[in-house]
Amino acid sequence: MATSASNRGIRHVALTGRPGIGKTTLIKKIHSALSKTGVEVRGFYTEELRESGQRIGFDVVTLDGNRGPLARVQDSESGTVSNKRSYLVGKYEVQLNSFENTALPTLRIPKNAQTDSKSQVFIIDEIGKMELFSQTFVSMVRDVLKNPKSSIIATIPVPKGRPIPFVEEIRNHTQVQVFTVTMENRDKLLEDIMGTLHNVTG
Repeated sequence: MATSASNRGIRHVALTGRPGIGKTTLIKKIHSALSKTGVEVRGFYTEELRESGQRIGFDVVTLDGNRGPLARVQDSESGTVSNKRSYLVGKYEVQLNSFENTALPTLRIPKNAQTDSKSQVFIIDEIGKMELFSQTFVSMVRDVLKNPKSSIIATIPVPKGRPIPFVEEIRNHTQVQVFTVTMENRDKLLEDIMGTLHNVTG
């Protein structure tokens, strides 16, 4: 895969697969492996939040240790109606301000990126419905995709129902290599992905 990726000018990696298959775990392994090579890695991952065995939401966690709410189950028992606009995905209300304040600073391209000889890798877990309420997020991801000194490792949802335009833009991008994570290959993909990234970080 690494050889063909190099021939096609691949700079970015997208991981897809059903929920719970291990995409975030693989993202963390990639981060650990890249950190050992001295490559500058920035970004965030998402983490389930559970209470008494029930999932009550998601947090966004940056690679440098900051954490903030991404989404929480709506409080159906409060009987109150919020005056602010709600961003809903199923039973979850997206905490847009928290997401933007926590995650977006990690996606800023350094001012010296064009002249610095080093490449930057941005980990984005994930590019999905919740995150895409933020148009600033969309704009920043596009900026990273266009930057010749930057690479993205992202997770994206599998196609289901109505296509999500920006997700499909990522999936079909000419410089994105898509890996589908399965039970059979999830422990073996790290080597292929690191080989692909070596073409732009090595």
